[in-house]
Order: sequence, then C-alpha cells, then structure tokens
Amino acid sequence: MATDLHRPRPTPSPLTQPFWEATGRHQFLLQHCGRCGAHIFYPRANCPACGSTDLGWQEASGRATVHTFTVPRRPTHRAFAGAPPVVLAIVELAEGPRVTTNIVECAPEDVSVGMAVELTWDETGDDGIALPLFRPAAAS
Repeated sequence: MATDLHRPRPTPSPLTQPFWEATGRHQFLLQHCGRCGAHIFYPRANCPACGSTDLGWQEASGRATVHTFTVPRRPTHRAFAGAPPVVLAIVELAEGPRVTTNIVECAPEDVSVGMAVELTWDETGDDGIALPLFRPAAAS
C-alpha cells in the first residue's frame, strides 16, 4: 500500500471496466489503436487521433515524467479532510498519454516538473480495484 489515505473509489462504466479490472492485478492498461498505433488514456469508444473503433488494450511500462503538479492546501475531496498535503500531478507516460494522479513516497517539496516517476499502487479495495499512483523512479 502506497499510503494510509483512503482515496475515493471509481465507478467503472462498461467502457472503463477492463482498465479497472486490470488494476486489481496491478496492471495499468492503455487502449491502443489498431489503425494509427496511438496509445490512449482515458478509455474511449473511438481513437482521438484517427477516429477508429479498432481499439485494444496493452499494458503500460509504468514509467512516466511529471508534466505539472500542485499541492492543494485545502482538501479537494472530503476524503482528504485532515490529511497531510497530497501532491496532485499530471504525469506523461512513456507511451505518450498524460494521466492525473498523486505522487507518493516523497515530500511534496521534492517533486519537480520533469522528475522521473514510476507506477505504484494504492490498496486493492473490496471492489477489486487498486488505484494507480506514481513515486520517484528508482535509480537505474
């Protein structure tokens, strides 16, 4: 578990169900367009690049860089009331799409734009869903 914070749970739709089921296995899936090769996140019915409906799923590498971030000083959801500051970030996956997430396992003041991060997981809830988070990448 990445943190003791109890984050709000998603409500999967038929379109997002494969993504959320995979998180329970600690897999981060991206849609992949069979026509133009685009990697897509968030799940959609059509490729935003070419409009194709020829979409499948591929596992992402889990590598990303911080595109932008903020540290809200007021809770952004009632679940965060009384919690220490949480880094809210948009990370750019190695595959291209950007994802809104939290940066964990480091102090907020240590986060920077361009920072290399890697996928980690919050708890798997009773719903079988684990929430994807990112932490500073291990030195290679």
